Order: sequence, then C-alpha cells, then structure tokens
Amino acid sequence: MEDRHISVPEQKNYEQAFQLAHQFAREKLAAIPDIEEQCRRSGTQYQQAADKKMVVIRYLNQPYFLSVPDAKISPAEDADPITKRDGLIMLHYFLSAKGTPPTGRLITFRELPEGSVYQPTFAKRTIQPLLQNFGKEPDNLLLYSLQMGGYKSDYGDMGVTINAFSRVPVTFVIWQGDDEFPSQGNVLFDANISDYLPTEDITVLCEIITWRLIRFSRA
Repeated sequence: MEDRHISVPEQKNYEQAFQLAHQFAREKLAAIPDIEEQCRRSGTQYQQAADKKMVVIRYLNQPYFLSVPDAKISPAEDADPITKRDGLIMLHYFLSAKGTPPTGRLITFRELPEGSVYQPTFAKRTIQPLLQNFGKEPDNLLLYSLQMGGYKSDYGDMGVTINAFSRVPVTFVIWQGDDEFPSQGNVLFDANISDYLPTEDITVLCEIITWRLIRFSRA
C-alpha cells in the first residue's frame, strides 16, 4: 500500500478534509500486518474479545479505544469526550509509531523536519497563548497541568512535562518576565518525536494541550 499521510485538517473545509484524512488512516490501519507489534511500538495495549479487536491508547493521561480495522475512536467510561482533531492525532500516532527508544536529548520545534516553516504558526497558536495566560504566574502552568498528568521539569522559571502519549512527552517552559523584559516560552521534545508524529500533527497537538491548560485555568 502506498505510504500516504494526511495531516490533521484546519478549520477551513474541515469536514471534507477530515473525511479524507480518516479514510487514509483507516486504509493504513487495515493494512498493518501485525497489530500487536504496532501496539508494542506505540506503547499501547491490544485487546480482543470474540470478533472485536481494540487498541487502548492513553492520550493526555486518559484511555481511549481504537477499534480495528474501522479506525473508530471512543473514550473509555471515565475519559473526556474528544474532538475529531484529537481522534486523528491518536490515529496518526498509532500508525506512525516506530518504537524508537527515547534519546534523552531535547529539541525545539524549529529543529523538527520543516520546523522552521511551521515555526510562525506554532508560535502564534502555542507559545503566544501560553505566555499570555501563564507568563506572569508560571506556577499556574504546573497547577493546571496536573489535570493531564503533568509534572515539573527543571527548565526555565517553570517547566512542565505532559505525556501526550506514552512515547511522546511534551515539555512547556516559561521564563517569567518583569518590568524590563517580557516573558518568554518554548516547547521541547525528545529528539525521537518525529518517529511518532509528523511535524504538522505536533503543531496541532501542542495547540490542543495549550488551550486545554487555558480552559482549566478559566474554569
């Protein structure tokens, strides 16, 4: 089967783009010769009961079920509902995972494949909202990240790592500003992240996490 990939669609022409992206993902899922091996590569769990095959994916600290081969994703009983964008990112993660072990070396978004191309979009959708909402009180970043299983990391004035997936830790960093200098921020990834998600999906994933943090802070 041809190795095609459709990234998570933007809002414009969203429904049509979503249907196309989901179709491609469903075709790739159906073509996987060994689902259990792909579960090992992605750090997910395989379940089979009678004729029903499921993959359990932990996404932002909650469990979701991916049915095989129809590629439908549903939340576990105690998990939050998800949007179509969330579902596609889960699909892309499962399909893309190569099982590469963590390198222990952190990189910035700009260092990803085509990261310099997507950097302005990434900064606008992730770093700027992060700073606008947490730049003056960075301790709140840790407080609200706990709802997604986040934990403190030793970067900047406040660093928080959230496991978007079992093999995809994302670290948000803030340097608190003052009267002289504005707050600054960055997002760090293990250098192996491109073995689990394409750069376009990483852009969307970080935006999703950022706005969840913001919603938690405003609840």
